Amino acid sequence: MIRAYLFALDPTEQQAEAMRSHCGAQRVAYNWCLARVKANWSQRAAEQSYGLIGDQLTAWVNTSAYSLRKAWNAAKDVVAPWWAQNSKEAYASGCANLAAALGNCTAGRARMPRFKSKHRARLSCRFSTGALGLGADRRHVKLPVIGAVRTHESTRKLARKVEAGTARIRSATLSWQRGRWHVSFSVELPDVEPVARIDGRVVGVDLGIKELATLSTGEHTANSRRLATAQRKLRRAQRVCARRAGPDRRTRAEPSMRWRKARARADRIHTRVANLRRDDIHRLTTGLVRDHDVIVIEDLHVAGMLLNRRLARHIADASWAQIRRQLSYKTTRAGVRLVVAGRWSASSKTCSQCGTAKAKLALSERTFACMSCGSVLDRDHNAALNLAALASADTGELRREQPDGTDVRRDRLAGAAVGLPREGRASGQRHRCEAVAR
Repeated sequence: MIRAYLFALDPTEQQAEAMRSHCGAQRVAYNWCLARVKANWSQRAAEQSYGLIGDQLTAWVNTSAYSLRKAWNAAKDVVAPWWAQNSKEAYASGCANLAAALGNCTAGRARMPRFKSKHRARLSCRFSTGALGLGADRRHVKLPVIGAVRTHESTRKLARKVEAGTARIRSATLSWQRGRWHVSFSVELPDVEPVARIDGRVVGVDLGIKELATLSTGEHTANSRRLATAQRKLRRAQRVCARRAGPDRRTRAEPSMRWRKARARADRIHTRVANLRRDDIHRLTTGLVRDHDVIVIEDLHVAGMLLNRRLARHIADASWAQIRRQLSYKTTRAGVRLVVAGRWSASSKTCSQCGTAKAKLALSERTFACMSCGSVLDRDHNAALNLAALASADTGELRREQPDGTDVRRDRLAGAAVGLPREGRASGQRHRCEAVAR
């Protein structure tokens, strides 16, 4: 199997400048190859408009990574006379990225690639060959041309596997994210078949805003609201940025040094919020996987919920999609069964004791009171109990008829739970690269 190990770096000023140069070299190669491909496609379209067909048209440009890299090597002395300052892998990375982007476009998975801006493009560069690896002291990483760069933390977790011969480093990706440089090693590890757990410890997880997660066992995980807590500092930092001379796209004015420093202070607040939120979610998901054998969650339509302007910021701060993503890969590694309830399951409107569903349940009603059996319990706890019931072997009794007005589709009730995410909607748009593929 392939896993990634991410390490934060503490480079010197000279090394940081070399890193930016390599990322810029990747962008130059990407843009040059894209311009070459677009010129070829435009030439063919112009020739077709004049009635030329078949062999009369200009030949297609081969868009494979090997062909693009070969074309770049033939023109690099003219296009980029300074190319020798950086590793050859920087330019190969740009060619490979464009080949992958064009392949996704041709297959209909993405739009036509666009040119990368010098000011707004994400800084990244991949190294596949050369002097790359870990330092002997476990506090440095080796990158081609750049040399040995000190890491912010120890690399012992990966170093032990490499020294034991159970891991092989395939590539290293250098990137600027969250306000500092990082390196991610793609590592090949032996396939390990997880042992399936059979103890039967089932838990239903209902995600929310007031409480980040409510379990069917009655436990509650508080929502720390990291973004809301930092709003006062963040607003003050952003007001300072607004009073500084920032960049202007229309006049192409460069930002002042005071704006750069103010922007850096605001970015550090965002980085801290993201790190704290990520730590909270890792603690939650790791605890769920460690203590339970079957986990049941809902297939939430987060994108649709974000359209609510009153709750959008709070929903985004909760990061429900991140919780599901982490549960997906952690349960796979640990041998835990993950059940994803259908998007239209009436877990909140249905009584967990007798199964009677309410016609309406306002968001302000935080206590669920059943009119049939008289049970009264917390709204989120009731939903978590209904989710936990989906993990039982016999789900036929969960296919209940819902009363009119519940806004629940009869063909997508709670009993139709699956262990796979919903498939995305097929896009009806026809991209230019799809027509080229035909």
